[in-house]
Amino acid sequence: MRPVRVDAFRIDVCAVSHDDFATFAAATGYVTDAERIGWSYVFAGFLRSELRRVSPRPEHTPWWCAVAGASWRAPEGPGSSVEGRGDHPVVHTSWNDARAYARWTGKRLPTEAEWEYAARGGLEQRRYPWGDELDPGGAYRCNIWRGAFPTKNTAADGHRGTAPVDAFAPNGFGLYNMSGNVWEWCADWWSTGHATARPALNPQGPPTGTAKVVRGGSHMCHDSYCNRYRVAARTADAVDGGGGHTGFRCVRDVGTGPGV
Repeated sequence: MRPVRVDAFRIDVCAVSHDDFATFAAATGYVTDAERIGWSYVFAGFLRSELRRVSPRPEHTPWWCAVAGASWRAPEGPGSSVEGRGDHPVVHTSWNDARAYARWTGKRLPTEAEWEYAARGGLEQRRYPWGDELDPGGAYRCNIWRGAFPTKNTAADGHRGTAPVDAFAPNGFGLYNMSGNVWEWCADWWSTGHATARPALNPQGPPTGTAKVVRGGSHMCHDSYCNRYRVAARTADAVDGGGGHTGFRCVRDVGTGPGV
């Protein structure tokens, strides 16, 4: 743990939705990394049997399939669509894609410090954005894997895949789904070396790197292997990476325009 200070900023109440991203793509003709590369990772349990058979799987995470044609337009690959999910977070978006969208809106991606400050919702040293208990009073507060990973998801929280961007109760700052649902890209390059001698003001991570920070966990997280829906948890991915559980939200500096 280390103390960090950030200047005032405005942050999106919700993650960017499919409808939001579709407006951007239609206005600009933007082509995402997944569309350009030609494939993206999809959870095997979401696929038709014929796609599961022909899609390669990583050795150490065999529940993922590299599906040709999977993208934000077709989240489960050929034959799928986002119909009925316009208010769900856009997925299969890389860091490059998220930055392009943010710039189009006149915003930017949050630094890791900004993201964590926002996620905590005014609480200090708590495990989740709402406190230390995962399901306080038996109430579900986030969209994560419920059951035995990766074979059975009971969907007890109401969602087997992504949930609407405003699902569940917001945190103390009025922000939705800062834990679970989809991983969210941050501006920072990944690092595990942090100065602790004095408080850091607006830290932005190292100047270069090989992967960008993602925060918040996703609907795929389970405490048996990936308890990363904790506010303090973190991981990283390549700038052209992502998959069916990765999205983002944007921020802007105070005084640069109306916040959302």
